[in-house]
Amino acid sequence: MQKSERIVTYTADQLEDMRRRGDTETDWERAMNLTPEEIEASVDFEDEGTFDFDLAVKGMPGPSQEITVHFETIVIEWFKAQGPGYEDRMNAVLRQYMDRKTSTQSSG
Repeated sequence: MQKSERIVTYTADQLEDMRRRGDTETDWERAMNLTPEEIEASVDFEDEGTFDFDLAVKGMPGPSQEITVHFETIVIEWFKAQGPGYEDRMNAVLRQYMDRKTSTQSSG
């Protein structure tokens, strides 16, 4: 089997759900405790190539902060009815609004 035949794609939300359910073969405790040197040593650069971390940072979400926010009950219930991960979806909607406003302000 070719390597490309085993490649699957997941969203960040799907991966987080899988991690929470324990539905993954990854040893997350070990992975989270790897040093930068151990991570570097684990990469097969000949097979994988090099990675441009500047590109990754642009697409990575920043740290989150827990706050108390008041939303109308109907809004919260609508997002909850869409299934697990409703807080992430609410954040994504707010982030999209922020990005649109930011790009409008910087271009106009």
